[in-house]
Amino acid sequence: MIKSFYLHKLVYYIAGLAAVVFVTSYFFPQLYRIGILILLLLALAMLVDGLLLYSKKNALEAERVLTERFSIGDPNKIFIRLKNNYPFPIRCSIIDEIPIQFQDRNWLRKTQVGGHGETELHYTLTPLSRGEYSFHDINVYAHGPLQLVRRRFVFPAHQVVKVYPSYVQMRKYQLLAVSNRLQEVGVKRIRKIGHSMEFEQIKEYVRGDDYRTINWKATARKDSLMVNNYTDERSQQIYCLINKGRVMKMPFHGMTLLDYSINAALVLANVALVRQDKAGIVTFEKNIDMFLQADKKPTQMNLVLETLYRQKTDFLEADFEKLFSAIRNRVTNRSLLVLFTNFESLESLQREMPALKRMARYHLLLVVFFENTELKQLLDKKAGTIEEIYIKTIAEKFVYEKRLMVKELHKNGILSILTSPENLTVNTVNKYLELKTRMSI
Repeated sequence: MIKSFYLHKLVYYIAGLAAVVFVTSYFFPQLYRIGILILLLLALAMLVDGLLLYSKKNALEAERVLTERFSIGDPNKIFIRLKNNYPFPIRCSIIDEIPIQFQDRNWLRKTQVGGHGETELHYTLTPLSRGEYSFHDINVYAHGPLQLVRRRFVFPAHQVVKVYPSYVQMRKYQLLAVSNRLQEVGVKRIRKIGHSMEFEQIKEYVRGDDYRTINWKATARKDSLMVNNYTDERSQQIYCLINKGRVMKMPFHGMTLLDYSINAALVLANVALVRQDKAGIVTFEKNIDMFLQADKKPTQMNLVLETLYRQKTDFLEADFEKLFSAIRNRVTNRSLLVLFTNFESLESLQREMPALKRMARYHLLLVVFFENTELKQLLDKKAGTIEEIYIKTIAEKFVYEKRLMVKELHKNGILSILTSPENLTVNTVNKYLELKTRMSI
């Protein structure tokens, strides 16, 4: 009881008022009795308030409701349910012991619950790193009817939540891909050039069908025009190659480039599986850390999600030669390789160019790297001093080098995407659909 008993700040204000009255009574003796009366009334009110608060043992119930896993970079909802067993309404101050990763030391919510009533409040958390997050106890401070005494309730609610790559984003793209509405998130509709030679079915001719696809044998049998219907080629292999080296440690809005790449790889793998292609994952640093063979079996998406969740790195220098060796030995069919990496200078690209050219010789290689958004802000800022002019000139040099990297890759027959982290997913899916439409794979 002693540990759970707290006084409201109103008690100290009233006691302070009584102290002022006692000091004033030195000059006006008649005020002394008023000070005594204030203290007696305060003590009586505190006693009544405390008796009402401690009249029941299990006077309050609280529980936290949340999902078993969180999605990185997305708002995740947490609910706290309160049940009041008192016959009178109470005001509550709630302190939930959220995971230390959020570093929120002033978390506090206030609410009011009616007599024998229930209420539910919710809040959101946005994790910026993968891994396990531990929630601890729920502390509820119940205020008495007179708002003088507070009783502390501690509800054990230890829970461990795993933070996965952004499966919320993945599901959004999956729903839009199934319903053919990817344009709503910025995915472009690309005009189909030619047609695939993968036969799907024979159907009756309708106005607008290509007359060159008329099946004359089926037409003779049915005594009506029949045409061959073709579909996009399926079961093509898509590999997401994720660099976990030091160049991927750069932060953007609290998340590393590695986490943005993992989120984009998850969405791309899911879209590829929806379109009946095979999706695989390769992560590498100094060595090849994980090699998930491309497949389209029903459990493949869960394997991709678990593989990406478990990725840990020391951000060492990446070895592209070992990556080429693994791809050459283990990926036998021509595939689309989407390499998520970053280059900050033309020299760093040229060092890795021999390995990239060898990969592009056997597969369709798409290199995805990042714009430095901080440099863009410097370029947009007006220079007012000589120092700012120098800084802006250097920033323009780095931005120009990024454009040179795109030209260098194109010159060597390697596709590329230069994108900002927030547009990474949309640009990558756009490029995949473009390559599928143009039958480049």
